[in-house]
Amino acid sequence: MVDINPLVIFIASIFTNNMILSNFLGMCSFIAVSKEIETSFSLGQAVTFVLTCTSLLNYLIYNYILEPFGLEYLRYIIFIIVIAAFVQLVEMIIERYFEHLYYSLGIFLPLITVNCAILGVSLFMVIRDYDLIQSVLFGAGSGIGWTLAIVALAGIRKKLRTAKLPNGLEGPGITLIITGIMALAFLGFSGIVQIQ
Repeated sequence: MVDINPLVIFIASIFTNNMILSNFLGMCSFIAVSKEIETSFSLGQAVTFVLTCTSLLNYLIYNYILEPFGLEYLRYIIFIIVIAAFVQLVEMIIERYFEHLYYSLGIFLPLITVNCAILGVSLFMVIRDYDLIQSVLFGAGSGIGWTLAIVALAGIRKKLRTAKLPNGLEGPGITLIITGIMALAFLGFSGIVQIQ
């Protein structure tokens, strides 16, 4: 078990070890959905919820089923199954109770299943040997950090709609440049707190 205060892990996963801006995990939906602030925030909330819950579930399954029975080699498959099942449950709940949100997110809601940031969080918590509280706060902080990054990018892209850009930079080009600049800005937080 790693002897790091869970609050430090939570803060670091938002700023200095941000899944998008430090590890570049979850870029597909990050770039595709970040056109509207409202949609970006809604997807960010869904990703945060899924990250937090699947961190808890995957921690419990890994430490109380896979590890005691010597089945650690199945963690990739099991983690993916847990994530897929949980995202399916979230999708059904959103479709039932938040129909407008369901249609605004469209195809990107089921794509949370293949968001590599979610699998990455579960694998990082195993590799770093986090305890239960550390794992859940790492998942929640990673989701909040992902949401912060996608909403910031959506706000910048909204402002860029009225800007005159060179033809070669329009679309994905400027989005990737902005993401790189945001990553550099978040790198400035690395002097505050960092986890390995």
